[in-house]
Amino acid sequence: MYDLIIIGGGPAGLTAGIYAVRYGMDTVVLEKNVLPGQIAATDMVENYTGFTAISGPELMQRFKEHAETVGVKIESAEVSSIISEDGKKVVVTDSGTLESKTVIIATGANPKKLGIPGEKEFMGKGVSYCATCDAPFYKGKTVIVVGGGESALTDALILSNVVKKVYIIHRRDKLRASRILQERVSRKPNIEIVWDTVPEEIQGKTGVENVILRNLKTRDVYTLQVDGVFVYIGIRPGTEFIDVKKNSSGFILTNEKLETSIPGIYAAGDCRDTSIWQVVTAVADGAVAAVSAHEYIMELDEQ
Repeated sequence: MYDLIIIGGGPAGLTAGIYAVRYGMDTVVLEKNVLPGQIAATDMVENYTGFTAISGPELMQRFKEHAETVGVKIESAEVSSIISEDGKKVVVTDSGTLESKTVIIATGANPKKLGIPGEKEFMGKGVSYCATCDAPFYKGKTVIVVGGGESALTDALILSNVVKKVYIIHRRDKLRASRILQERVSRKPNIEIVWDTVPEEIQGKTGVENVILRNLKTRDVYTLQVDGVFVYIGIRPGTEFIDVKKNSSGFILTNEKLETSIPGIYAAGDCRDTSIWQVVTAVADGAVAAVSAHEYIMELDEQ
């Protein structure tokens, strides 16, 4: 039986593994992807402390190398369920079952995709899902933000302080974001809302150059020249396999120790209900969750 099983090998999971090994815990990280984490799909990272600029894949590779160097065991497996019984956690995977005293869920979250031509091809080359991460790359340029909710307007405001022009492309004639955000957007002279419209294709050579848009009411199709596309049509956490308390969007609810509604099961990083989805907060979560799991085990041993 393991002391700790960590599900997910992104920044949160690997950091949890590093801390767990330092605490002498018998630990394994289960990950289904070769190079996991949303950060691995990011072209360049400029807001992670200690690195002026580093590519997402390189940063993720460094996390992995650090974890392996200190003795974190990483195995390839996809988890289908977790069963809590008789003081232990049974983790069911596609390659068998494992038992542990504690579990950290660090499966992250993924932004919903538009599913249009050019989106996949230009991901990290003009298509982004995070203005906090990528806004500086578009200084003085023109971008579109797709969506009408809180995240879309928040990041449109972030972008408006850097870029020349922001178009908010929204499929309806009314925004879903809070009134205060709508008021802030309305006061920005370089933000323009394009109503009743959806993107149909993203075009370019080595980077984004144009977006094909369709007005859903008039059915008119036209081309808009832009340098970047920021997509905010929702985010989906990887939490389907675990039955703990979650918010309405599926993000796991935790206390200050990052413990879930089941004692001994913790959540770290983007899969939990958190204020921002950033690599730096995921790393912090991993450390907190590992320390909390160690404290839980110490209490078990004293009983």
